[in-house]
Amino acid sequence: MQHYLEDMPEHEFVLWVIGAHAKDRGHFVYDFPKNVVEVHEVFLDEALKQRPHGKLRHHFSFAEEEALEQLMECAHPNWELLFQLFQDKKVAPLALLQSDLFLKLLTQLCTKKYPYSAFADSFHTMRSMLLPLFYLLSQEVPVADAYHAIATGYGGLLATLGSWRYQKPLLLTEHGIYTREREEELIRAQWVAPTFKKQWIQLFYMLSDAIYQRAFRVTSLFENAKKIQAEIGCPIEKCRVIENGIDYDKMHAIPEKKAGEIVEIGAVVRLAPIKDIKTMIYAFAELLTLRNNVRLHIMGGTDDEQYGSECHALVEALQITDKVLFTGRVNVVKYMEKIDFTLLTSISEGQPLSVLESLAAKRPCVTTDVGCCRELLEGKKDDNLGVAGYCVPPMYREGLAKAMHKMCQSDSLRMKMGTIGSKRVSLFYRQEQMMAKYRNLYEEVEEKYGRDRI
Repeated sequence: MQHYLEDMPEHEFVLWVIGAHAKDRGHFVYDFPKNVVEVHEVFLDEALKQRPHGKLRHHFSFAEEEALEQLMECAHPNWELLFQLFQDKKVAPLALLQSDLFLKLLTQLCTKKYPYSAFADSFHTMRSMLLPLFYLLSQEVPVADAYHAIATGYGGLLATLGSWRYQKPLLLTEHGIYTREREEELIRAQWVAPTFKKQWIQLFYMLSDAIYQRAFRVTSLFENAKKIQAEIGCPIEKCRVIENGIDYDKMHAIPEKKAGEIVEIGAVVRLAPIKDIKTMIYAFAELLTLRNNVRLHIMGGTDDEQYGSECHALVEALQITDKVLFTGRVNVVKYMEKIDFTLLTSISEGQPLSVLESLAAKRPCVTTDVGCCRELLEGKKDDNLGVAGYCVPPMYREGLAKAMHKMCQSDSLRMKMGTIGSKRVSLFYRQEQMMAKYRNLYEEVEEKYGRDRI
């Protein structure tokens, strides 16, 4: 996103961002370029700090009640009515959640879907689901000429709200299929009772449908992602593919690593469950049973402190602390000089930048067969360049270990694969190619709606 903002100085941007914790207000990873003219921050934990505004005064129409009922069922609510309730009629989120109407709708829902669950469990589940939604719908909307979301979910809901508020065009760019990623996380989540997992999953499908239906254009990173968007419910005529692009010259300039006694394996990845770092560690431990002259560098910060601690503890339990380095965030360009090839073990991905950057730097990859990884390593149908790495099923420790073992066996093989990968990125995945397509997207919006309207 930082590159995207910097490379479009002809446009002004208003950032409307969602964070988890208000303590992070004003703390940004990057400096804003001059064309970022406003920043509006929304923090979900502040939804929990709201105070009651007294008794609910609004008298709901039948249509409004029906919209709330459909929202609670995660069906297809009338979003226009819901937007009006929280924006125009100023219904207070806590007042609604403490109202007789909410109790009535919840009782109906429990009778219909959860007759054998404790009512208190249903109450707290629904409150946890609805409070952040109501809070977001109550936010003051920044003025913009067009609203461009980079995910569905909560961010997509805000963009949809902005498009409705000022009747402006709406765009969506999905870097991964967020709904499917959330589904994967929720299936494994221990904080959600099994009874209510389906309800939570349906919530995110409902949110994706809201922006899919209103958006003028919906972009993805590769053809299979576009197909998934259509399967989920996005009208196919709205869908476009805009591949990721990287600064090829910067990565390509990294010197080739000279062969050494130790084969250095790099993983440019944040410590998060969806990246499946534990499988990475187990697979590397299995690799150590096949060869000892290897070392793993895990380069990235920690999104989930508990998960990060579990990963560190796993390395200690396997007694491989001398072979696994947790570097934290590093200068990847500089650090890549010491890496022979890279590893990615994600459960879900879109079109990972870490793989593109590794290939541009002439470092082949071992990845799981998720998202666009196989396409990046083996090429599209009309790409005859060759293979730039190995792709194995997700969570397949033995397969990952064997693939890493094959990659470790030959310096010349790694160099050949790295050269193929570098050429593929040069031809198809440059940053300037990506930015030209985004400019075309904005021009398409202007042609459709007219510059005087956006």
